[in-house]
Amino acid sequence: NGPHAEIVSISKHLCARIPDGVSFERAGFAVLGAIAMQGVRLSKATLGETVFVIGLGLIGQLTVGLLTAAGCHVIGTDLDADKCALALKMGARFAQPNLLAEDVSHGTGGLGADAVLITASTKSNVPIDLAAAAVRAKGRVVLVGVVGLELDRRPFYFKEAEFVVSCSYGPGRYDPDYEERGHDYPAAWVRWTEQRNIQAVLDLMGAGRLDVSPLISHRIPIERAEQAYQLIESGTEPYLGIVLQYSATAADQVQRSILLRGAPAKTGRIGAGVLGAGNFARMVLLPAIRGCDAFTPRVLCSAGGVSAAHSGRKLAFERATTDEDEVFSDDGVGAVFSITQHDQHAPHVLRAIAARKPIFVEKPLCLTVEELHRIDVALEEAGDQAPLIMVGFNRRFSSAGKIVKEFFQKTTEPLTVSVRFNAGAIPSEHWTQSDEIGGGRIVGEACHGIDLATFLCGSPPVRVYAESVGGGHAPAIVDDQCFITLRHANGSISNIAYLAGGDKAFPKERIEVLGGGRVAVIDDFRQVTTCAQGRTRTQRLKGQDKGHAAEIAAFGRALTHGATAPISWSDLRAVTLASLLAVQSLREGLPKEIRNE
Repeated sequence: NGPHAEIVSISKHLCARIPDGVSFERAGFAVLGAIAMQGVRLSKATLGETVFVIGLGLIGQLTVGLLTAAGCHVIGTDLDADKCALALKMGARFAQPNLLAEDVSHGTGGLGADAVLITASTKSNVPIDLAAAAVRAKGRVVLVGVVGLELDRRPFYFKEAEFVVSCSYGPGRYDPDYEERGHDYPAAWVRWTEQRNIQAVLDLMGAGRLDVSPLISHRIPIERAEQAYQLIESGTEPYLGIVLQYSATAADQVQRSILLRGAPAKTGRIGAGVLGAGNFARMVLLPAIRGCDAFTPRVLCSAGGVSAAHSGRKLAFERATTDEDEVFSDDGVGAVFSITQHDQHAPHVLRAIAARKPIFVEKPLCLTVEELHRIDVALEEAGDQAPLIMVGFNRRFSSAGKIVKEFFQKTTEPLTVSVRFNAGAIPSEHWTQSDEIGGGRIVGEACHGIDLATFLCGSPPVRVYAESVGGGHAPAIVDDQCFITLRHANGSISNIAYLAGGDKAFPKERIEVLGGGRVAVIDDFRQVTTCAQGRTRTQRLKGQDKGHAAEIAAFGRALTHGATAPISWSDLRAVTLASLLAVQSLREGLPKEIRNE
């Protein structure tokens, strides 16, 4: 179950094995067949029962075929007489345009249909009214298609008939844990999942009990695929199952890279190889890389390829690719940028160390203590040849952050720092909430606050304790409604309030720093207020500056001018470890010591 392409990459739960003797052309109907199969399962139709199918398009015809294979008596109706005739070939006992409930009653000896499956697509309320009238008492109505749903309660009430809406391919559909992360439902508890429904359809084809050949109305080469969609939109001729055909050598002709422009003349700039072309990369970091004098865009890599090609042309990259090996093996790439999903960051850092290429990795650096240890070992083994590692902790490079840092420059007393995020809610199924992919919002986002506090205090964290909301009315995810308290090596303390329970109309971030008789406040990186010796000063910045361009420029200067690392490895390591241990503290209810060794 994937997109139209020569090569697709999908979860194991979205694919099924084709039995011997089933052609790829026929197997192509298995995913649509799973939609029909799920409707049949929800109807609870059993051997010998009569099922009424309303709407005999492609899904309706597959439904007829599956019900026939299950030993049911099938009655069908559609506005199109030809589709009714085709339903007879698919196994229906009776099919006719514009059937009425009385016709179904007559055909069932006055009982009515044991189940009705609505596979039509219309805004009209007629199919649902017909189903309610045709189903027997205690019967079942399943909506597979899309129809008007102004239900008349009375026929369902007096018959005590069941009504259910079928969800596409079956259990697992729209569940990212199942479809994307490969977590299956145990068959003993969920016998028929999305994948198992697809497999069941294929097995029926292999056993000769489901023949989809009569459903193919057109075969169109993929090169002329647009004609297939025009045919559907125009309705100028009858159609049903349109098969897109790929040439036998199509897969051999697939290119992993495309040249976007010729190589520029030698400019002395560092070739940038970028991994990732998502929204944040396209809107924020890619323009910053292009606008930095230290870099020239060279290779842009993304999993899908289309976004890399589009953004690559727009931002003057030489090449777009779906093969990340090209970024690490290209001698013209002098710096790697990893702006991908979080689970790929640590592997990219390890590859960059092995290739001796400096790397800028968007936060977080890694997702586990074990990954951090592997990076430590790789850097130690590389020794003096270890490349520069930079993590996208941009807020310490912001104009506001620099102003406050300078304001406390001569303060020798420990500071107290409060960082408050009005983070906004993110659904629990979002990839950033996944421990395996995103690391959760503390590791993936609250780390910004930990780093900013470390920068302002001028000292790494040495202990962390975290507490989140709880109780009977707490949401499914509580990690993003928490307070994180840090003690720093120089005696300073900081508190990161990462809070997702607020309203987006309120400013997102506020930072307060106190110490040495001074106070400074950053309001959403738009305004800085400082207080000392009884006087208050407010500076309004030109727009919101969170330091993204400045961090890229600092990375470039470190590479081109041999400057010190923009963020020391000891700080990067301590901040990363603090965010990882903050999650452990939440789980265990205990403070965690941070060993900066």
